[in-house]
Amino acid sequence: MNVTLFIAGRLRNNTGQSFSSTVVKIAIASVAIAIATLIIAFAILQGFKNNIQNKLFSFTGHIQVNMLDDNESYVESPMPKHSFLEDKSLQPYISHVQLYATKAGLLKTEDEVAGVLIKGIDHAADSNRIKKSMVDGKYLTFNDEGFSKDIIISQKMASKMNLKVDDVVWLYFIQNPPRYRKLKVKGIYNTGLEEFDDLYIFGDIKLIQQLNDWSDSLVGGYEIYVKDFNQLEQTAHKIQSKMSYDMGLTLVTERYLQIFDWLELLNRNAYIFMVLILFVACFNMVSTILIMVMERTNMVGILKALGANNVQVRKIFLYNGLIIIAKGVVIGNLFGLGFCALQYYTHFIPLDQQSYYMTHVPILWDWQSIAIVNFLCISIVVVVLLIPLMVIARIKPINAIKFS
Repeated sequence: MNVTLFIAGRLRNNTGQSFSSTVVKIAIASVAIAIATLIIAFAILQGFKNNIQNKLFSFTGHIQVNMLDDNESYVESPMPKHSFLEDKSLQPYISHVQLYATKAGLLKTEDEVAGVLIKGIDHAADSNRIKKSMVDGKYLTFNDEGFSKDIIISQKMASKMNLKVDDVVWLYFIQNPPRYRKLKVKGIYNTGLEEFDDLYIFGDIKLIQQLNDWSDSLVGGYEIYVKDFNQLEQTAHKIQSKMSYDMGLTLVTERYLQIFDWLELLNRNAYIFMVLILFVACFNMVSTILIMVMERTNMVGILKALGANNVQVRKIFLYNGLIIIAKGVVIGNLFGLGFCALQYYTHFIPLDQQSYYMTHVPILWDWQSIAIVNFLCISIVVVVLLIPLMVIARIKPINAIKFS
C-alpha cells in the first residue's frame, strides 16, 4: 500500500466543515473558471480571425502578381498569361491560382448612381469563397462564347439602389470613347466589411477584356492561394524567384495591413488576458495548499516524528493539489466546450454587424489550441503548486506537536 496516497485520501474524506474545505472548493472553481474562460476566449478569437480572413480572401488571394508600373488607380496594366506558376517546384506550396482584372465604373438605375469596381473572374476562380458570403441569388454563369452579363453585388449596394436578384442595371465606364453595358444582378453578397461592400461587384473577366480591347491572352493579374498561410512569406519568396523582372508581387498582409495589424492586436490582448487568468488560478492554488498545510501542522509534525521525510510529507499535499487541479480541469472543459457548442449551434449571442462585421459571436473548433490551453494551465499550476510545499521543510516535529 502506498502510505502517502492512503493518507492523502483520508485527508480528503475527513475535510468535513473545516475552513480548508471551503478554500478547496474555491480553488477548484478558480481552475475551472480559468480553463473555461481561456477555451471560450480562444475559440471566439480564432473564430473571429478566421471569419474576417475568409471574408477578405473572397475578394483577394493570399498573393497577387501584377505588372510593375507607377499606376496607383484600381485598374491594372495588362499582362500576358504566364506558365511560371505551373512550375513543379511551386506545387507543394500553392493550393489555387486564378486570373482576374478590375475596372472602375458607374452602376446606374433609374433613380440611383453608385461608383463601383467590377472584378472580372473566370470559370477557374474559387467560387466557394464567394458563395460563402452570398445571401441571395446564384453564382455567376460563364459562357463559352462572349462574356457573361451576370454580376454579383453587395447587399448594402442592393439596398441603397433598391435592387434585387434578376434586376437589370446599366454599368457605365469612363474611357475614350465612353462605354456602357446592360447587365443582370445574378446574386447578392454580404461581408460586413465596408471597404468591400461599398465598392466591389463581381463579373466576367471577358467583359473587362472586351472593354479594354485586350485579347484573351491578356489579364489584369494573378491571385494565388497558398496551402499554409503561416508560410506566406516563404511561399512568396519561392514564387518571386520564378517571376520575370517586370512583374510585381503583393502579399495580402501588406495590401490590407490595417486589418492584419488589428487582428495581431487582438492576439496580444488575448495573451495578456491569459496571463492574468493564470495568475489568479495559481494564486488561489498556492493559498489553498498553504491553508491545508497550516491546518495539518500537527499531523506533519507527527509524521516527521514517526520517521517520514520531507518528500513523503510533500507528496501527501501534492496528491491532493493534483486532485483539485484535475477536478477543475474537467469541470472547466465541460463548461467551456459546452458554452462553445451552444453558441456554435444556436448563435444565441448576436453581434452588431456594422461594428463587428458579423451577425453573431463566431466559434472555431481549434482542438490544437484547446489542447495547448489545457497543457499550459495544468503545467503552470502544477509547477506553482510546489512553492507552498517548501514550507513543510521548515516545520520541526517538536514545535508542530506543541503547536497543536
